[in-house]
Amino acid sequence: MENKIQAAREKLIVALDVASAAEALVLTRQLAPYAGVFKVGMQLFYSAGPEVVRQIKEQGVKVFLDLKLHDIPNTVGQAAKVLAGLGADIINVHAAGGTAMMQAGAQAVKERAAALGIPAPLMIAVTVLTSVDQRIFHQEMGLAGEIEDRVKTWAILTKEAGLDGVVASPRETSIIRQACGKEFAIITPGIRPAWSVSGDQKRIMTPAEAIGQGASYLVVGRPITGSDNPPAAAQKILQEMAEVL
Repeated sequence: MENKIQAAREKLIVALDVASAAEALVLTRQLAPYAGVFKVGMQLFYSAGPEVVRQIKEQGVKVFLDLKLHDIPNTVGQAAKVLAGLGADIINVHAAGGTAMMQAGAQAVKERAAALGIPAPLMIAVTVLTSVDQRIFHQEMGLAGEIEDRVKTWAILTKEAGLDGVVASPRETSIIRQACGKEFAIITPGIRPAWSVSGDQKRIMTPAEAIGQGASYLVVGRPITGSDNPPAAAQKILQEMAEVL
């Protein structure tokens, strides 16, 4: 079981959805024994700045820099080059930006990493946000068809563009895995253990269900960081993940 717990740790990404580097570092130090990757999103990056990436990595963990780049290809390429220089291990863009934009980001991080002599970060594309349900998808976003079909299409486009994987809800994991193969990385937010509340997430699964569907990484935020005892919550999730590995 110890080996399975360690394997589960490498798959667990804790979302540091806090407003300061001090808060982020407290959580990172508490949770580093239980999670191999920590997610720095817009709130933390915009408030604490690029230095927070280096500070978190000094704790011996990886960083998923979740800024969801989405702009013209040249702008995304230049931004991705800067982010790769910070030492981020995972960087993401929006698949909706199209092939040229994704390729510009992927090429930029490879070139920057090679110039610095560091491993290239995984380049991941966001498909459909987990806060979007079918009603929002149709009525507010004006998109036809089923969410699952759009996610599959964008995942295939992402793979063809040369990126390493996608962010998608756990409900689409098995579809993506079948379409894109076992080496394609699938990062799944919308993870809610049975003992937690769903919050603003719509398309959700438990940790065990998501791992069973073939997720590469699980992103968990509030069920851990909002808990009265974050390490105990993380341990509980690791145990649930390990049981199906």
